[in-house]
Order: sequence, then C-alpha cells, then structure tokens
Amino acid sequence: MALLTPLFAFLYHLPQVYKWLLKPYYVASLFMSIAFLAVRKTPGICDHLATQREDGNSCDFDWREVEILMFLSAIVMMKNRRAMFLMTCKPPLYMGPEYIKYFSDKTIDDELDRDSRVTWIVEFFANWSPECQSFASVYADLSLKYNCAGLKFGKVDIGRYGEISKKYKVSASPLSKQLPSLVLFQAGKEVMRRPQVDKKGRAVSWSFTEENIIREFNLNELYQKSKKVIKTKGDKVSQSQFPPVPEEEEPEQPGADFQVNDTESKKDK
Repeated sequence: MALLTPLFAFLYHLPQVYKWLLKPYYVASLFMSIAFLAVRKTPGICDHLATQREDGNSCDFDWREVEILMFLSAIVMMKNRRAMFLMTCKPPLYMGPEYIKYFSDKTIDDELDRDSRVTWIVEFFANWSPECQSFASVYADLSLKYNCAGLKFGKVDIGRYGEISKKYKVSASPLSKQLPSLVLFQAGKEVMRRPQVDKKGRAVSWSFTEENIIREFNLNELYQKSKKVIKTKGDKVSQSQFPPVPEEEEPEQPGADFQVNDTESKKDK
C-alpha cells in the first residue's frame, strides 16, 4: 500500500507533469543527463574514448565510472522522491482562528508607529518555508491567548515584499536560518528578536516552541502590563467625556414669596 499511494498520486497528476517536462529547460536537462551514457555506448564514437579498463574496451564502463553513476543515481532518486512527495502530498496549511494582522510594505510602518503604547510582536515569514508553515499554528495559539488592546500580533511575508526583508534585516534566502523570525516592537522600535543574528550575519539556532516564546518574550508580564495601560487610558477618556453632573438646587416653594409679603403687610398695618 505504501508503494501504490505514490503511484496513484503520480498518475493523477500526470497531465500536469507532462506540461512541465515538455518545456525546453527540462528537455535540455534530460539530454545532457544521458549524453555521456549515449556517447559511451554508441559504436563508432566510443572507440575513440579513453578508458581505464584492463581489457581496453572503451565502449564499456570502467569501475570508477560505475561508482560515480551509482552515487549520482542515489542522489537523484532521493531528491526526486522528496520532490514528488512535496508535489503530491503538500503540508496542510493552518486555517484555524487567530488574532493576527497581516502587513504589507505600505502598512507595516504606519501600524507600528500609530500608538506608542501598543506593543507589537511581528512574525517575518515566507509561504514556501516548511518551518514557517509548521510554526503557523503555534503563533496563532499565542495570539488567541495574549492578544489585547495593548499587545498585538502581526505577520508580514518577506518572500513577497523584498524591501521589508532588507529594511528589517531578515534574509529570505532558501539557505537562511532566519525564517521564521519574531521581532518585538515597542513605540515603533525593535526591542528584541529571535533567532538572534551574530556579527557575521548568521542566525543562532533557536527552537520556536510555545514555551520558549513565552519565556524569552516574557509574554505573561507583558500581557498584564498592556492590559493595565489600556485600562488606565480608558478610565481617563471616560472621565473626560462625561464630566461630573452639578448638584441640583432645591426648587423654591411657590407660596414662600406670598407668605413673606403677607407678613410684611400685616406689620405695616
């Protein structure tokens, strides 16, 4: 069953595979791959090739060439197996709930500088990165637990916006170890990031687990402080919008003036 599943998947996607294989790039690559084999086995051409065989047969492979071909065949099989697996069995994308704002190259600076009291935790990611795909569910859970008016979570795709990658110094190279990167911003300025980058520009290995993120970014304390700041701000706004109501004066009795005037008239008499 383990062999039939990839076979059925390959047959299902065969029309799409043909569209890719018939392009000049792959046709030329195939020709260059089999050129040596064809030349070595073609009579009339192989007779003029050098050989290290003891019998002097230049139309057959010597031991060194067999070793090289076996090694290259193993490498090609391993790479093609992984490529076919990724093509037919793509990793699932996280589609669950989250409190995350997605930035673009035109909105990230405005959002970070809009309110100095708001702390942002921004993930720099790329859609093609397997590490970013596996980290998506962890980051979404953190946003559900710690998101509030004073602590917000954001994401930006540096594979799509190259200018952001250069500005915030997060490499989007396939060989880079900086994906994903978490950066903490306070008052629009970077406070800390994980993974850290050394003086040579290499990322220090770091595990993106929920426990590590909570501990390194001190999310529990940061969450409590963010709630207090926003709560104090809300109380001041409510007091300014609704000033204290002045005390009402007691209404005068309508017969009071009449009684006073009546008393004065009697004294005059």
